[in-house]
Amino acid sequence: MARPVVTIVGRPNVGKSTLFNRIAGKRISITEDTPGVTRDRIYAECEWLDNHFTLIDTGGIEPNTTDTIFAQMRIQAQIAIDMADVVLFMVDGKEGVTAADMEVAQMLRKAKKEVILVVNKMDKFVNDDNAYEFYNLGIGDPVSVSSTEALGIGDLLDEVIAKFDESMNTEEDDDSIKIAVIGKPNAGKSSIINRIIGENRVIVSDIPGTTRDAIDTKFERNGQKYTLIDTAGIRKKSKISETVEKYSVLRAFTAVERADICILVIDADKGVTDQDIRIAGYSHDNNKGMVIVVNKWDLVEKDNSTFN
Repeated sequence: MARPVVTIVGRPNVGKSTLFNRIAGKRISITEDTPGVTRDRIYAECEWLDNHFTLIDTGGIEPNTTDTIFAQMRIQAQIAIDMADVVLFMVDGKEGVTAADMEVAQMLRKAKKEVILVVNKMDKFVNDDNAYEFYNLGIGDPVSVSSTEALGIGDLLDEVIAKFDESMNTEEDDDSIKIAVIGKPNAGKSSIINRIIGENRVIVSDIPGTTRDAIDTKFERNGQKYTLIDTAGIRKKSKISETVEKYSVLRAFTAVERADICILVIDADKGVTDQDIRIAGYSHDNNKGMVIVVNKWDLVEKDNSTFN
């Protein structure tokens, strides 16, 4: 039986990824004080008091945005809410209730899910009375935490476990074949994954660097379980400037190490580059099997030296 699913949602920059990493016990989701850092759904298998569950981190929900990436992030968050058995709705205890919080609360009421209201950044619990303002959201009793200081996390997890059905708490062994999808930015890795699994699991856009985290997607075909790992495009060091970009590249190399086999996606329109060779070499050095996929073949002008 599948493990219960716990999804963390909220507007940007309230501390969702810090809480995710705290519960998971390791740095999986990128954390930085920049709204929109977490773009896709990030998964981790977690355990609390012998209760096993899948935790999902989501990008910040911007209810009324015209930005393409933020709009797609909202879609990703909605998918994660639909998948969830329990939703952790995180708000910022220092900022108080905002119009965006109200919009997210309305979205959750329509979803009719088990929701726990998490008031973050209550670092010293001195002004715990501030949490009472969040009753205005109509979600229920607020649970005060500080993700950064690890305060209140145990109490929060107790609340989460209390929401689980007894039938949910069955541990599953991960016997899937792990496949890392690697390649340069904008080679089409996310589009290939979406084609394989048949849903918009990963945000697809023509902006290089859209996939900043390594994202696990589990699926089954002909009785065999697989885990696809989509990664941030691997760039040359000279082109990596932002701290988020640096950490994303590290995550991509870590994904190769986790994988049983790698799919190297090459942009046919650009041809094989030195960077493609470097990526293939890293996989070879880690003794990984490899499948080379030449994407965007329709953009290549055909002649006697090409195959249709």
